[in-house]
Amino acid sequence: MLRQPDATRTHAVAVGTGATRQQLPQWIDHLPPCNAACPAGENIQAWLDLAQAGKYRAAWEALVRDNPLPAVHGRVCYHPCETSCNRVELDGAVGIHAVERFLGDRATAEGWPYPVDAESSGKRVLVIGAGPSGLSAAYHLARLGHTVEIYEAGPLPGGMMHFGIPAYRLPRADLLREIGRIEAMGVKIVLNHRVEDVLAEKTAGGFDAVFIAIGAGIGKHVDIPARDAVRVLDAVSLLHNVAAGEAPRLGRRVVVYGGGNTAMDAARTVKRLGAEEALIVYRRDRAHMPAHAFEADEAVEEGVKIKWLTTIKEIVGPDLTVETMELDENGRPQPTGRFETLTADAIVLALGQETDSGFLGRVPGIEFTANGAVKVGPDMMTGHPGIFAGGDMVPGEQSVTISVGHGKRAARHIDAWLQGVRHERPAKHPTVTFDMLDLPVFLEAARSSEAQRPLAARTTFDEVVQGLSEPEARFEAGRCLSCGNCFECDNCFAACPEQAILRLGRGHGYRVEPDLCTGCGICFEQCPCHAIEMQPEPVPADAPLGPTDEPLAPHRFRLRV
Repeated sequence: MLRQPDATRTHAVAVGTGATRQQLPQWIDHLPPCNAACPAGENIQAWLDLAQAGKYRAAWEALVRDNPLPAVHGRVCYHPCETSCNRVELDGAVGIHAVERFLGDRATAEGWPYPVDAESSGKRVLVIGAGPSGLSAAYHLARLGHTVEIYEAGPLPGGMMHFGIPAYRLPRADLLREIGRIEAMGVKIVLNHRVEDVLAEKTAGGFDAVFIAIGAGIGKHVDIPARDAVRVLDAVSLLHNVAAGEAPRLGRRVVVYGGGNTAMDAARTVKRLGAEEALIVYRRDRAHMPAHAFEADEAVEEGVKIKWLTTIKEIVGPDLTVETMELDENGRPQPTGRFETLTADAIVLALGQETDSGFLGRVPGIEFTANGAVKVGPDMMTGHPGIFAGGDMVPGEQSVTISVGHGKRAARHIDAWLQGVRHERPAKHPTVTFDMLDLPVFLEAARSSEAQRPLAARTTFDEVVQGLSEPEARFEAGRCLSCGNCFECDNCFAACPEQAILRLGRGHGYRVEPDLCTGCGICFEQCPCHAIEMQPEPVPADAPLGPTDEPLAPHRFRLRV
């Protein structure tokens, strides 16, 4: 596949060579778009490179430096890394989540332990909530040498991963195995321990800092006029009860009200509970739904029906009066005055979630948003010194991966605060876009598809997606284009007309010999992944001018003899 060169490449060619050199190649680590898009901050490109080489344990260890739950994320993450993947422009994004799941499952099968990077600090940290953010914070704090205890109000760890995500997407055994590995590091999880007084718990346990990550486990409600209504329940409670083995009886026809991912999960769940018809009612169209497209596709594939541009106005017994909506120029739904009647045996409200943060009101300095979310600073600390918060309970988008990223960030800031310093995040490298790549020769390699349970067998909560085999996972990792980072393809080495580029050995890259390099830029042009940039030669203010009035650098090169 051919493409037009970007401006930097055109500049490199235009500068060319002359009696003196004006530029030198430099190998630079850029930021791949997958890494840039990952809410957990994973170094995706690095572990993909190790996986494609068959170095699975090293790949897993590189992965879990940032995310302790790869088997979970490989199943439930919405993989924004893949949406940003430059290979989308060619033949499809790299199946990053599938390789991540493979590595997580491989670690479980082989019994690989999480490493601990530091000696004991003597500091104790309390984490409130054993959901994704709390588990992530505890893991990273333990790796930093701190003693961590998690207080969890529920009977099992995992938070919404356990009680909010259906088992057909995330088998509980896989979740609990990864949590068990965190416990094996020395993290203590105390179940059925609801915290009502944070400061009292902090003092009683001798903790030096607290991270609160209680999630958003309360379903939002809406005021709908109802008389003798059929059973109405919220999706969060439904999914929680099903996960706890207390599935309710919902009847033959169930209406789910909402258009997010939770609505899709609720509809697929009620089908598995025996409903003959699951109908999602949503006030916008498909293009404006908050659910990810593949979630809606999977729901429809399993027989869920979706009624777009519709809102519920009134419930009288089993009858629902719904109104057809139209979108205005800003994509907002507007009423039309056109009504119809639907019937249902039960209604499930999937209108979002809120956090139960009322118990924090007695902690001085903590502030809240209008919907109960806890305000935090850039360092994840609340208004009370030493008390941090993250995950779904703070303002912002909500997902498992975002929560895990919050836990990692909070751990870094807590570690710094315990040492009396501030954690400064290093500046990011520039991100490499598709037009910066040089792919004149491209070998098509179709994306590997994960096997799925047949539709006829999706009547239980057995896992639907089956994952990749070892050859498939290794092949998929090999589809990575290594955007912005040298993978030692030898293109620059082979293309240099002056033989000025030296190999430094596998894993160590290359070096340019300044006395031989003419600054022609051919190596830059031949690099497929934009790992080389041409840096201008320093020019003194009194440098002589060339034939086109350009200042000449004083460096002359020698010819190889």
